[in-house]
Amino acid sequence: MQIASEKLFRFGNLELLARQVVEGFITGLHKSPFHGFSVEFAEHRLYNKGESTRHIDWKLFARTDKLFIKRYEEETNLRCQVLLDASSSMYLPENGDMPNKMEFSVLAAASLMELLRRQRDAVGLQVFADRLLFGSQVKSSSVHIQSLYRELERCAQKPAEIRRTELGPVLHEMAERIHRRSLVIIFSDMFYDFGENGLEKRNALLESLRHLRHAKHEVILFQVSSKVQELDFAFENRPYHFIDAESGREIKVHASEVKDMYRKKIQEYHHALKLECGRLNIDFVDAAVEDGYFKVLSTFMVRRQRMF
Repeated sequence: MQIASEKLFRFGNLELLARQVVEGFITGLHKSPFHGFSVEFAEHRLYNKGESTRHIDWKLFARTDKLFIKRYEEETNLRCQVLLDASSSMYLPENGDMPNKMEFSVLAAASLMELLRRQRDAVGLQVFADRLLFGSQVKSSSVHIQSLYRELERCAQKPAEIRRTELGPVLHEMAERIHRRSLVIIFSDMFYDFGENGLEKRNALLESLRHLRHAKHEVILFQVSSKVQELDFAFENRPYHFIDAESGREIKVHASEVKDMYRKKIQEYHHALKLECGRLNIDFVDAAVEDGYFKVLSTFMVRRQRMF
């Protein structure tokens, strides 16, 4: 399911849009050929002979002729931290046909929160650029979820100031602050100026991911991008004036002259990041705005099921 940029926040009701995405996703699951993959998740376990019969689900027994024990919230509930990159590059591309990366990430995060709410899972939101801009507690109450929706709606509005990205220090801070084992979901384009200390900054980024895994957190990294502009570099064969959204640096080039080199560098960086995430057992997911939200939701569900 995809939602055009001009419709995304026309009514200012992010919760309604998130419910539409989730309902469409659930409908798609019911029609899919993948058996045993359910949006209901596992909230029962098989009864073991000799256990107390006090918590047997007799209604389920009547339907299946099998004995299942109801699992309590501490057995099934998840703690989830959503980390949202709010640097200036996330508010690109600027066109009305598709949501920009921030609008896409906001609705994707809200849709995940809707799934978490339905399972009574606890969720927190951390918004960052070169530092933490907003941080919430991890709760499952309706009032808390509503407050996160409002914050996400604010994030969708482009700020007046330029914000740079410094993902490494923020992830280190999160690894220190999150004391209980959690699922950490990151939405970021992973684009920032490595500058003269490029290798050092890249290593710092990878080290921060290792820090999260060392702290026993499960991690999903959604690299949000515009497939057409940022990955394929599908610009017309003419001169362009490019301005870096975070540093303000400008360059005038002919698109065809730099396309091959640009795509090569992007692919090399992408491959290195994906390889390191694979080594750390981090789910690295290409989340192009053109592909819609279902990949985000299905990746979350698979990881959640692995944790229980």
